[in-house]
Amino acid sequence: MLQFCNRHNSTVWVAIIYHRPNCPDGGNWAKKGWWSLDPGQCKIVIGGNLPNRYYYFFAEAANGAYWAGDVRTQAPRRVFDWCLGTGSTDSRELGFRRIDTGGASNYTVNLTS
Repeated sequence: MLQFCNRHNSTVWVAIIYHRPNCPDGGNWAKKGWWSLDPGQCKIVIGGNLPNRYYYFFAEAANGAYWAGDVRTQAPRRVFDWCLGTGSTDSRELGFRRIDTGGASNYTVNLTS
């Protein structure tokens, strides 16, 4: 399982990129968001044993803090579940940070200040 825990002092929203072979757009990656986590709350975003070593995430807090990286893709502010190449006129470009699970079957990302 891939789990996110909010160790920050404000509500946080999380979006992920994950390997999805044969996504309908012809690619092999998909993106999904948003999970809302209150301070101290944890949520599982991928259940079961993790089939891949790498995942990506972007998170932003209600107080303006964010966790980002170099993998850029579009994401709307509304809930979504798209192939990686999908975008929309109401999307913004965000940078997603790589997660290296080291091949573990369970992994937790702690979002801290």
